Amino acid sequence: MRNKKEKIKKGKIIIISGPSGVGKSTIVKEIIKNKSLNLKFSVSLTTRKPRPEEVNGVNYYFVNKKDFLSAINNNELLEYTIFAHNYYGTKKDDVNTWINNGYNELLEIEIKGIRKILKKYKKDEVIS
Repeated sequence: MRNKKEKIKKGKIIIISGPSGVGKSTIVKEIIKNKSLNLKFSVSLTTRKPRPEEVNGVNYYFVNKKDFLSAINNNELLEYTIFAHNYYGTKKDDVNTWINNGYNELLEIEIKGIRKILKKYKKDEVIS
């Protein structure tokens, strides 16, 4: 546990990006194992149905379209996209909480989302 007076060094946003199906998940599964990187995986919001092995809150936050659209309207997402008729997005509060507490937040997103995030953070805060 950290001393309350100790200043916490802000973490970075680390983005693994590419089109659907190129192996982003495979890369994430390997690098998340390296504890020295101080990584927290960003759990995305999605409207798609969970696969049998997926756990809500671990692999994704599975929500209905109405709730997803509400998150967009309430400016709760850093980025979002539609793929195969489903919405996917990154929760702003989750990312900011982890990086402000010194963790490096690992995002697995498609290329369109990267542009939105790069507009919202300083260059030295994001590695992509």
